Amino acid sequence: MNTKICKIFKDSIAEELGIEIGDKIISINGNQIKDIIDYRFLMADEYVEVEIEKSDKELWILEIEKDYDEKLGIEFEDAIMDDARSCSNKCIFCFIDQLPKGMRKSLYFKDDDSRLSFLQGNFVTLTNMKDDDIDRIIRYRISPINISVHTTNGELRKKMLNNRFAGDIYDNLRKLASAGIQMNCQIVSCPGVNNGEELVNTIGDLYKLHPYIENVAVVPVGVTMHREGLFPLKLYNKQLATEEIKNVRKLQDIYEGEINEPFVRLSDEFYITSGMEIPEDDFYRGFKQLEDGIGMIRFFRDTIKKDLDKLNKYSTGSFTMVTGVSAYEEILMASKSIMGSNPNIHISVEKTINKVFGETITVAGLLTGKDIIDNLREKQLGEFIIIPKNMLRSGEKVFLDDITLDKMESELGKEVLVCDYTGEDLIDIINSNCKEEQIWQNQ
Repeated sequence: MNTKICKIFKDSIAEELGIEIGDKIISINGNQIKDIIDYRFLMADEYVEVEIEKSDKELWILEIEKDYDEKLGIEFEDAIMDDARSCSNKCIFCFIDQLPKGMRKSLYFKDDDSRLSFLQGNFVTLTNMKDDDIDRIIRYRISPINISVHTTNGELRKKMLNNRFAGDIYDNLRKLASAGIQMNCQIVSCPGVNNGEELVNTIGDLYKLHPYIENVAVVPVGVTMHREGLFPLKLYNKQLATEEIKNVRKLQDIYEGEINEPFVRLSDEFYITSGMEIPEDDFYRGFKQLEDGIGMIRFFRDTIKKDLDKLNKYSTGSFTMVTGVSAYEEILMASKSIMGSNPNIHISVEKTINKVFGETITVAGLLTGKDIIDNLREKQLGEFIIIPKNMLRSGEKVFLDDITLDKMESELGKEVLVCDYTGEDLIDIINSNCKEEQIWQNQ
């Protein structure tokens, strides 16, 4: 296990006791720690004995008295201390199987690790977990956990995940719920496979475990042009998306009457494809499912409206906003609102077609650096280019295809600004990169 320490926080217990970067934690209260979950569980006490191996191999035993939930003040070199568990499924809708060659290596790793679900919000299928693993989640109170359900029909789930162990999902969900573990569930909906009546049945089954299943997110299957030899999947069209929204709305109306919230929500792509209006902000109850693409458009639209009065009315500048096909109209509408509030600001919106994955992939977060550069190279650009943060690797300045932000700026000769694409962040970026010009009026 990699328990090497890579960071010591200032004024922490670790700093006070002389723990240093490069030291390793061997055990806590005589228990060897297998991963970060062990570490957090064992440290949650008012008295702990921590065995440390110094970089010169000297062993220290530190007796620590602290508040129950007080942290040691360290970070480990590896977040989970060992190799992440890879996925043993062969899902018919797996996006990784549809990746072209030449993307960054980390994209080809199929993660299915409950520890990363707890630590980073990743969704897991539970198919590679034994009874002991489920018991460990319960014993250590690993909660909440994000679970990819897809269907509660055991036989159908075996086929969808191509895994003979995938059929016991509902038994595991019930076991976790009975132990008080909070869960968020996701369904990738594939037309002709687990949608329609199957989807309604699955949502109904999951609702029986509320409030331990807090919410359910339904997202449409993504299909790239790289599916040679894979299961033939259909895409949602206007008719299918409309039918799905209406079917799910019947359930949402029932749940609203019983628990005062819709419980299940469809991603924005369903509404865009159907042409139906996005629900109002109250429907999303604090926008907890933004990472699933649920409520992003409503959140963006409302925050633009709310923060527009913060726009500097005495500034001038020009910007090019980059987005994908699905969000183009929304970004265009926002740009018009900003320019209407200050005519001295000019914003062009560039819709980028996904050539690497194929035109069926329309979300901005899956655009590559190459496609963006190729699209913008011959265009009349503003002084600055604005891109959404979800195009880049988390915490870094690298696109899906390993093209860096620096390379894009070099290729296009423009500074690229990274934005959350919330109204507040966008207005702040525009204000920060405009030139202020005092407008004098005749008295």
